[in-house]
Amino acid sequence: MTNHADSGPDAAGASDPAAPENGAEQAANTPDSGASGSAAQDSAAQDSAAQDSAAQDSAAQDSAAQGSAVQDSGAPSSLEDRAVEVIKTIYDPEIPVDIHELGLIYDILPGDDELLTIRMTLTSPNCPAAESLPAEVETKLMALDGVSKVEVDIVWDPTWTPELMSEAAKLELGMW
Repeated sequence: MTNHADSGPDAAGASDPAAPENGAEQAANTPDSGASGSAAQDSAAQDSAAQDSAAQDSAAQDSAAQGSAVQDSGAPSSLEDRAVEVIKTIYDPEIPVDIHELGLIYDILPGDDELLTIRMTLTSPNCPAAESLPAEVETKLMALDGVSKVEVDIVWDPTWTPELMSEAAKLELGMW
């Protein structure tokens, strides 16, 4: 997800960030600025906070607009998106990467009657987490609203290979 608060014309503001906005920096740097320098600094800090808040509000609106555009374009349902979020909290106990980025999840299939079917694999048939990972997937997905049953199908075709990992996982594991 892109953080819109750090990029784009709305987030950058209309003024140069190096230039003082209302003379606060200049007043603070003069030898006899005294209390008025402090008041100017407070005013500048408030102005900066207001700009940050406006940039965050703009980013939130952009994000909401993108979210609705994704749903309108026939992208995965919100249940699938929520399932991916949950799955990304599950880690292989031997590898410091979540099982989604590791490439172990092949399909997330919402069905009728609040059924959610997950097709996944393991790194090998002798994987020490062969019992714990599928059980953890089922338990965590059962907590989702709109899900009353989860079926986790372990499949071996296609066989898992490191090429199934995301670029982020490969970077995390130093495989680049």
